[in-house]
Amino acid sequence: MFLACWSWFCVALVSYVSGAKIPDPEVKIEVLHKPFLCHRKSKYGDLLLVHHEGFLENGTMFHSSRVHGDKHPVWFTLGIREVIRGWDKGLQNMCTGERRKLTIPPALAYSKEGKGKIPPDSTLIFDIEIMEIRNGPRSHESFQEMDLNDDWRLSKQEVKEYLRKEFERHGYPPNDTHHEVMAEDIFKREDKNNDGFISAREFTYKHDEL
Repeated sequence: MFLACWSWFCVALVSYVSGAKIPDPEVKIEVLHKPFLCHRKSKYGDLLLVHHEGFLENGTMFHSSRVHGDKHPVWFTLGIREVIRGWDKGLQNMCTGERRKLTIPPALAYSKEGKGKIPPDSTLIFDIEIMEIRNGPRSHESFQEMDLNDDWRLSKQEVKEYLRKEFERHGYPPNDTHHEVMAEDIFKREDKNNDGFISAREFTYKHDEL
């Protein structure tokens, strides 16, 4: 029962509250257009299809999905650091068809490293429109619940702690030997790069066996 729950990530959607941290800088959000009807809003774990244009503070465009490349919108999963942190923060609670202007400080973009046409320590401005929202294949909330030290990867100890809590929640006594065997089996299937951890990407993306 518990392995089936792990495979489909049917755990309670309870966010883990981490200890005190230095607060992140803020993303400035300006709504450029919002549709009259909004059937759902974007949240962590959702797949978003977006068109976007990116600018430096001096107005220089460094990329446009409508002009560059194949000129198609791009898919990504919100909230797993697949994109810059400013997008993860600034694209929550959006409707399909909504456009936002995001002003993102360097710490939530490319910081001191820069990237390509983007100089180091650049504040970036994005015009982003959500074209479509779909359910993500796996739950970001579940990952946050299990990621006890908030390092964006799951250790075997964190997985075993999750299994122990699940046993107790369902009225079964904890069984360390059983949890160890289950954790080993989970890591064989989920730790695709064999680094001893299950990353947010490995957790969130659907695997072939699912």
